[in-house]
Amino acid sequence: MSQQVVSELEIDEYTLGLVGPEQEWAGTVADGGLVRTHTPPACWGPMITPKFRGGHEVTKPIAVEGAEVGDAIAIKIRDIEVTSVATSTGSMDEREGAFGDDPFVDHKCPECGTEWPESVVEGTGEESIRCAECGANASSFAFEYGITTVFDDEYEVGITVDEEAAMDLAETAEEAIALPEHSRQHPILLYGPSEMPGTLGHLRPFIGNIGTTPPIEMPDSHNAGDFGQFLIGAGHEWGLADEEELAQRTDGHMDINAVREGAILVCPVKVDGGGIYVGDMHANQGDGELALHTTDVSGHTEFEVELIEGLDIDGPLLLPNEEDLSHIAKPYSEDDRERGRALGAEYDVDVETDAGPIQVIGSGATINDATQNAFDRAGDLLGMSEGEVRTRCTFSGGVEIGRLPGVVQLTMLAPMDVLQERGIAHLVRDQYEL
Repeated sequence: MSQQVVSELEIDEYTLGLVGPEQEWAGTVADGGLVRTHTPPACWGPMITPKFRGGHEVTKPIAVEGAEVGDAIAIKIRDIEVTSVATSTGSMDEREGAFGDDPFVDHKCPECGTEWPESVVEGTGEESIRCAECGANASSFAFEYGITTVFDDEYEVGITVDEEAAMDLAETAEEAIALPEHSRQHPILLYGPSEMPGTLGHLRPFIGNIGTTPPIEMPDSHNAGDFGQFLIGAGHEWGLADEEELAQRTDGHMDINAVREGAILVCPVKVDGGGIYVGDMHANQGDGELALHTTDVSGHTEFEVELIEGLDIDGPLLLPNEEDLSHIAKPYSEDDRERGRALGAEYDVDVETDAGPIQVIGSGATINDATQNAFDRAGDLLGMSEGEVRTRCTFSGGVEIGRLPGVVQLTMLAPMDVLQERGIAHLVRDQYEL
């Protein structure tokens, strides 16, 4: 880990799909400092590049000055800028023989058997990724149903294109997807999928994989309770014995579309320094990421960091933009408070009017498991029974699906005095101008 502490840090170097304390650190930023990252697309590019050990290409980890195990780090996302002009995505097919236990992790050439082979690009299309040893198609993935999407200059809308346009983009894939200099993936635009041309979609860029380093090495795409299930009992070197080992995750891979410009993400520190990493920028995504993949793009992210000492959380907390909250979870207006106090006077009860919205992230094998995980985490954070958590979330919050099969946002209006005791009330007050 770098011992030099800087107030601003720029990162444009990446791992080969792994996160963990043994990865080379990118540097150390001061508490209150600013970080700028330049990241390549995740998911599809690393998925079709056989030398990757995980499904994403994320930054090397960043240390925060003074961060120790048991603390937390608030990541305040100030700016997200997409640089790709196009990308390809869709639902996937796995290529038989091109992997062992896990098509995202233990790649091998289906012809010569070389593990994590170096590869070269020959032409375009789904046969273009070739083993450098024997020349066979070495990619683990093809499209079941795929699209190529282009974006307008303001990144407000995108459209899907036809075969001719998709193949034109495939010819200039690295330029169109704007791969950063140090990226080591093959761009997914090479495949040139062209289903459902002419479909128009709204864009809203966000970060799908952002968080802190777990205390064990694992594939970056599997640092979550749902994708992490594939590690349990796996025969490759990142296999885990059971759920207890998987509990060391930090849930950096969330695919929650509210993790966007203006949001604050509070992440657990499970290794000294924290080890923030960033990647998997998306141009847009509906709740649930129902195709399992979305519009992966290159881009710049800028965020500030703040150390929260002794918060001791198991997984992330999210303070989304107010417009991303449901109606019943929005902060109380002064009119709400006045009406509440009037009802309290009528029924002779003190009314809790000082509260703020928080989202507790949960993950697990299924949506139900993820929600239970969020109940447990919320109870630990707020000192509440599960019954109180469930009731508060029903009356003044809810649960949203971040990603299927198992990432959720559990929302509630939490009492501000409790948040004050936990050391995060100031974040909530600043975020929602309370």
